[in-house]
Amino acid sequence: MTPGVLRVGNCSGFFGDRFSAAREMVEGGDLDVLTGDYLAELTMLILWKLRQRNPERGYASTFLAQMEEILGTCLDRGIKVVTNAGGLNPGGLAADLGRLAERLGLAPRIAHVEGDDLLDRLPELQDELAHLGTGKPLAGIEPVTANAYLGGWGITEALRGGADLVVCPRVTDASLVTGPAAWAFGWQPDDWDALAGAVVAGHLLECGAQVTGGNFAFFGEIPYRGRPGFPLAEIYPDGSSVITKHAGTGGAVTVETVTAQTLYETTTPEYLNPDVIARFDTIELSSDGVDRVRVSGVKGYPAPETVKVCINYQGGYRNSATLMIAGLDVELKADYAMRLLFDALGGEDTCDETDVRLIRTDHADAPGNPEAEARLRITVKDPDERKVGRRFFDAVAEIGLSGYPGLYVEQAGRAGSAFGIYWPALVPAEVLHPEVVFADGPRLPVPEPPRQKFEPPAPHRQTVAGLDEDTVRAPLGRLIGARSGDKGGDANIGLWARTDEAYEWLVAYLDEARLRALLTEAADLPVERYELPNLRAVNFVVRGLLGDGVAATTRPDPQAKGLGEYVRSRHVDIPRRLLAGTEGS
Repeated sequence: MTPGVLRVGNCSGFFGDRFSAAREMVEGGDLDVLTGDYLAELTMLILWKLRQRNPERGYASTFLAQMEEILGTCLDRGIKVVTNAGGLNPGGLAADLGRLAERLGLAPRIAHVEGDDLLDRLPELQDELAHLGTGKPLAGIEPVTANAYLGGWGITEALRGGADLVVCPRVTDASLVTGPAAWAFGWQPDDWDALAGAVVAGHLLECGAQVTGGNFAFFGEIPYRGRPGFPLAEIYPDGSSVITKHAGTGGAVTVETVTAQTLYETTTPEYLNPDVIARFDTIELSSDGVDRVRVSGVKGYPAPETVKVCINYQGGYRNSATLMIAGLDVELKADYAMRLLFDALGGEDTCDETDVRLIRTDHADAPGNPEAEARLRITVKDPDERKVGRRFFDAVAEIGLSGYPGLYVEQAGRAGSAFGIYWPALVPAEVLHPEVVFADGPRLPVPEPPRQKFEPPAPHRQTVAGLDEDTVRAPLGRLIGARSGDKGGDANIGLWARTDEAYEWLVAYLDEARLRALLTEAADLPVERYELPNLRAVNFVVRGLLGDGVAATTRPDPQAKGLGEYVRSRHVDIPRRLLAGTEGS
């Protein structure tokens, strides 16, 4: 480790990310800590299904295969490895890592963290676990997973105890960075600003290449040099950091790519973590050279008294079919198809839920057949698999020769598939008792940070006069970047301006009402708006857009990945002076 700086690299943003990233990060340059984020809300349900098939699993198995390639190199170079790949079975992954090391002739010290799993304790915690969005009680629901989001102090204690590898269960994504940083710099639980800075660094690294040019609104401006490299953070004793990547890798690290990732899957400017509350409206970003962005100025506040819990339960079964409609009278054909289908099923209310979407991609007088086609997408959900399985498939098949002219089926499932429902909740932090477990025996308690009740401040709004000037009707994205994502059943759309003048216009122009007008899906949903002047950004949170979350929603884009790009495509009245030089954007 270079004195005064800790180099933390990330090799995974989700379970299924680029397999070679671990080797690329270790072999591509200097590194002190390698982290891997494998868990999302949906992943916990996936791991539960895998564990039903094999009780010894329940963890992200790709991590084990990645370590087979790099474990020896990490030990030789003193690179610590910290991951949440343990999922539902961190002890099992730690044990399998031990067996792998033995087979390779290596002897790392391995530790894992436990104490997040609350499934067996749900009866005693029942009254605490009201749904975070709706307030509904958990009574009457049978969860299959229930995991609290732990903080980074368990990782810190494991590293202080000499661990080379630290396997975590459901810790927050940022904890993979705050834990090693607190270990490296000897931070205390009340070093709020330093911890908050590390939380921001962790948030920026957690989604891998998204901060190095992946999924970037202005991607066409980044010269293509192959796949974007994975990111690393140079963290300093005061919690500030520089986000960068290994030399010679693809993508780019700029103030804007970092801004985009900062806005990803956020809600209020107060970013709650089990160890600290980081104020995202205090973040300052500045260029520190080519592919280097300095992150500084982050303010932190005491940790909240509650900790988030990710609960999943089985919601039933679902199935879907997509019918293609070509040519004329698209809406009339869709209506006719639905009447035939409902007749075959026995009525429109046969299934618990039926979602019908007519997706218009057709053009009049199209030059080619595909350009004249629209899609009719029907999704059904029900607790009874028989209703949405073969019965639904047969009903779709039976209208093949008795439907509208030109009908053909693009996709139809022969069987229903089980889906889960995500239930976010809060528990008092005091009910958690995480521990660090070393493979060679010792168990260590995890220190509890001082906490205080979190009182959300009133939203701050910058007062900007309305702009009365010559305007041009143009896509919002000619001027504004966006990054969107999911948080349970909610979606966020973070919009940032590229200049101070454009931000002044954005703040004055785009309020909740105009956002609803651009995003008609949100017309009847609660919309919250937050300003982040330091980032020249406005963040919108659309509550309930994704229903019961990614595993259950019938929306074609279940994680709201394309939502920001859709909003950027909408035409609005933009001051003519602001569009000068943006024609190619």
